[in-house]
Amino acid sequence: MIHHRPAMVEEVISALEPQSDGCYVDCTAGEGGHSEAILKSCEPAPRLVGLDLDPDALLAARDRLSDFGERATMVEANYVNVVSVASKLGCLPCDGVLLDLGVSSLQLNTAERGFSFLKESSLDMRFGPSVERSAHEIVNETDEEDLADLIYGLGDERKSRRIARAIVSARPFDSTTQLAAVIARAAGWSGRGRRIHPATRTFQALRIAVNAELDNIDTGIREAIKALKPGGRLVVISYHSIEDRLVKTALREKSTGTQGGANASLKQVTKKVIKPSRAEIESNRRSRSARMRIAERL
Repeated sequence: MIHHRPAMVEEVISALEPQSDGCYVDCTAGEGGHSEAILKSCEPAPRLVGLDLDPDALLAARDRLSDFGERATMVEANYVNVVSVASKLGCLPCDGVLLDLGVSSLQLNTAERGFSFLKESSLDMRFGPSVERSAHEIVNETDEEDLADLIYGLGDERKSRRIARAIVSARPFDSTTQLAAVIARAAGWSGRGRRIHPATRTFQALRIAVNAELDNIDTGIREAIKALKPGGRLVVISYHSIEDRLVKTALREKSTGTQGGANASLKQVTKKVIKPSRAEIESNRRSRSARMRIAERL
């Protein structure tokens, strides 16, 4: 089986510094790529708990990590519930928490999930069955002004008003390719001279809205801090500017506290964002937008 290739694996291991007697939580385990690297980083393997909303990804992760037996436990859960999950599994406080905010290859390449406009599919985009509202409902039920605000705010799409107007005029939509074609026409795209498809930012915005991704970031970081023991590391990887700004702000606020640092719960290990190496980008194009930030529990 060909698995999703995780981003910045060496940097994750360097940041977490896993120890055999430690317990680590991969909050967005996906197919288990980072989890596998953490488990293989020392001998004997540490304890690892992986969380994900996607049951298909967790099946792949369990298969991938089967050789580690009880050292690896995969749980279908939202990472905002990291404290309760880790507590139930006897992994609290933990030595390290990883948050990789990207979408996996399994999700992108499974047409029926509706994440990609390159393949005919229903408009779903949910990370897992527990997510209540799909992209189909948002696209077909949101009024024009709110839809334009969503596309602009979550997708950084400058043509959001024009795209929203075209979507509302062409509703109802049932498929990804149907929606992508309308967006392309609204953006005035001929199919030539542009590397990024004009539907990219709108699809990003819809995916973020469906899964409440931005709402979860601050909550997830706050809960991850609670889960860590003093000296434990928090590693967050984001993939677009909106996410990274939220991560940067959240870590800075938790690092400075409310009274000149007296109430700080974190110290930032690196002040500057860490980016993938040129060699990694050349071998794994999906890593090119990855941005890593590291903090330590006080």
